Amino acid sequence: MARNSEFNSYTYIKNDLKELGWNTKNPNRDPLGEVYTQQECLDHPEIGPQLGRQKPEYVIKVRENAFWVIEAKGTHNQLDQAFNEAVDYANQINRSVNIKSEIVSGVAGNDIDGYLIKTAKRVNNEYVVITYNDSAITGLLSPDQSKYLIDNETSQLNELVHDEGILLTIAENINEELHKASINKDKRANVMSSILLSMVSDTLPNFNASPTVFIRDINNRAEDVLIEHSKREFAAEIELTLPQEEAAQAKFKQALIKVYFLLRKINVKAAMNGGQDILGKFYEVFLKYGNGAKDIGIVLTPRHITKFACEVIGVCEEDIVYDPACGTGGFLVAAYDKVKNDEPTNLNHFKKHKIFGVEQQANVTTLAIVNMIFRGDGKNNIINNDCFAQNLNRKLRNGDLSAEYVDELPERPPVTKVLMNPPFALKKDDEKEFKFIEHALKQMTRNGVLFAVLPISVMYAGGNYYLWRKRMLEQNTLLSVASFTNELFYPQASVEPVTIIIKKGVPHSANSKVAWIRVTNDGFKKHKKKRLPNGDTTQFDNIELKLKDFVVNGNETEDIPGIMQLKPILSTDAKLDLIPGNYLDNPVISNEQITSEMKRVFSEITFQGIKKTLRDENIRTV
Repeated sequence: MARNSEFNSYTYIKNDLKELGWNTKNPNRDPLGEVYTQQECLDHPEIGPQLGRQKPEYVIKVRENAFWVIEAKGTHNQLDQAFNEAVDYANQINRSVNIKSEIVSGVAGNDIDGYLIKTAKRVNNEYVVITYNDSAITGLLSPDQSKYLIDNETSQLNELVHDEGILLTIAENINEELHKASINKDKRANVMSSILLSMVSDTLPNFNASPTVFIRDINNRAEDVLIEHSKREFAAEIELTLPQEEAAQAKFKQALIKVYFLLRKINVKAAMNGGQDILGKFYEVFLKYGNGAKDIGIVLTPRHITKFACEVIGVCEEDIVYDPACGTGGFLVAAYDKVKNDEPTNLNHFKKHKIFGVEQQANVTTLAIVNMIFRGDGKNNIINNDCFAQNLNRKLRNGDLSAEYVDELPERPPVTKVLMNPPFALKKDDEKEFKFIEHALKQMTRNGVLFAVLPISVMYAGGNYYLWRKRMLEQNTLLSVASFTNELFYPQASVEPVTIIIKKGVPHSANSKVAWIRVTNDGFKKHKKKRLPNGDTTQFDNIELKLKDFVVNGNETEDIPGIMQLKPILSTDAKLDLIPGNYLDNPVISNEQITSEMKRVFSEITFQGIKKTLRDENIRTV
C-alpha cells in the first residue's frame, strides 16, 4: 500500500515542478528538458557511472554541472528516510569530478494525507536545510530559487517571490476544499487564520487523530500563539467548530488537512515572515464568494499599491504609522517591510511601538493580527473597534515617542504617517469616506503626511463632498491626486479609484502645486477572472522616484506629459473638481499605441456586431 502511495507522489512532484516553471521533459531527448525520472538519469554520462543501478525518483538539472536529487516515500513518518536516501544518492553523484548534486529533497506522503518536504543545499560538503527569514521552506524550489542558491553557494534564500497566478490558484483550491466541507463562505478566512496560527510551531499536528481530537489540537495551538502575543480575546473569533454528523466531521477534518498541505506547498510560514500579504491575497479570493465584506464596502488594497504608498511618502523607523480602517493589515505590513529592508537594526522598536491600526470587523481584525504575528510580533497596537470612538495621544515608551489609544480627542496628536483605504460608502447612510480622512488628520502632527485610496467621485461630487474638499484645502495642503484604472480592485469591485496625498496643518496656497497623475498601466491585466502581472515595464517605474522627491523633499520634477504633471489648483475651478483628467495635458501617443487601440476598438465593434446579428437571427427564428 505504501509503495502505491509512493508511486502517487511521482505525479504530485512532477506536477508541482511544472507549476513552478521547470521544463519536465527528459534532457536526454529534449535539449531544453530539465527533469530526469528514475531510469532516465542513468543515461547521463556522469550520473550513470556514479549511481550504477540505483535510481532516485527525480534528478533535476539546475545548471549543466549542478543537479538536484529528489527521493519520495509513501508516509509522513518516512520523511527523514526519504531525505537521507536523497543525500546518499547525491553523495554518490558527487564522486564525479565534473558535476555535483547541490540540492537534495525528501518528499513523504500521499494524495490523501498530503505531502511533507524537506530540502537542503550543499554547503562546505554538508547538506544544510534551506531557509527564508529563518524558517525552513516546506515546498519545492522554482528554477530561479535553485539557481540563486547554487550560484551564491548558500542555503538561505534572499527572496521567496511566488508567482501571483500560483498564489491565486492555491487560494482558489483552498476555497474549493472549504466549500466541499460545507464551511460557510463568510467564515473561511477565520478557518485560514486558525490553521495558520497552528503552523507557527514546527511540530506537526496528529493527522491520524479523530476529527474531535484533531480540531481540538488546532484550536489549542492557535490559542496558545494568541496568548503568547497577548491577543487571547481573538481566539473565539477563529475557533473551529465541528459539524454534528460523523460523516460531515470526517469531511471537515480532511478539508483542513488538505488546506494545511496546500499552505506548506507555498512555504507559507516563511513567506508570511517576508514582505507579502499572502493572507490578504487569500481573503481577496474568499471575498469573491462571501457577502459579508462586500456589503460593508471592503476592498483589499493590492500589494503594489501599499508598497508604492510607503515609498512615495517616505515611511521610516521614526514614523508613527496609523491606519484607521486597517482590514487585513496590508498597509501596515508594507510599512513594516519597508523599515525591515531600509533600517533592520531599528525594526524591533518600530514594530512594537510605532504601528497602529483599527478595524471594526472582529474577524478581519484577527487576520491583521495573524499577519503581524508571522512577522515576529503580535503585540502591535492593532485593535478591534470603531475608529471614530478611538483617538491616539502621544506617549513616551522607553524614552522614545509612541502613542496610546484614548477615548477623547488627543491633546498631543502623535501620528506622522497615515496609510488608509477606508470602506467605500455604498449606501446613503454609510459613513462617508472623507469622514475617515478627517478622523485620521486629527491624530496627526503638523506636517504629517496622509496617503488614502478613494473612489474618484469623492474628489468631484457636490454637497458634503465639496464642503469637505473646501475644508480640507483651508486647513491642509493637497500634494497629489493619482487616478487608476477601474480594474485595480478586480475582481472585488469595479470602481475608478484615486490616491490622494495630504500634508497636515499647512493651508493650501494659490501657488501650491499638486502632482496630478494618471496611471493607466500598473503592470497588471485581467486574465481568467484574475488580475495578474503582465510582465511589462509599468508607469510606476517613472512615477515613484519623482513623486517621492516632490512629497518628501519638496523638489519639483520634470513633467511626464499626460501621466504626471505639477500644477496648482485652477482659480477658476469653483466646484473644486480635483481630478487628474482636468489638469493633465494630452499624452504623446506613439504609432504603435494608436495601432493597438484601433485593433482593440475594431475587434470590439466586430464582436458586438456578431452578437447583434446572432440576436437578430434568433428573433427571426422565434
